[in-house]
Amino acid sequence: MSLKHLNQIDLADRWNISHRTLERWRWTGEGPRFVKLGGRVVYRLEDVEAFECDQVRSSTSKKPASKSAWQVMHPPTPMSRSTRTSGFS
Repeated sequence: MSLKHLNQIDLADRWNISHRTLERWRWTGEGPRFVKLGGRVVYRLEDVEAFECDQVRSSTSKKPASKSAWQVMHPPTPMSRSTRTSGFS
């Protein structure tokens, strides 16, 4: 099985957004799940595609009625004291 990963520059290019937006989303807990390997951040393509599917809306005024499949499959995990940082990495 071959896993495809995107770095933040590749993902920012894919979505035509600033890589700083992705950094802010990681800090605030928004955006797709990511993997941190040492000091390097990568996004698994399957997580990016799941996040994209969850963003599909029929109206800007409608909110998702329930938790998305992505949220159910990837519940937030509390950070342990040893993994918390005071800034961006």
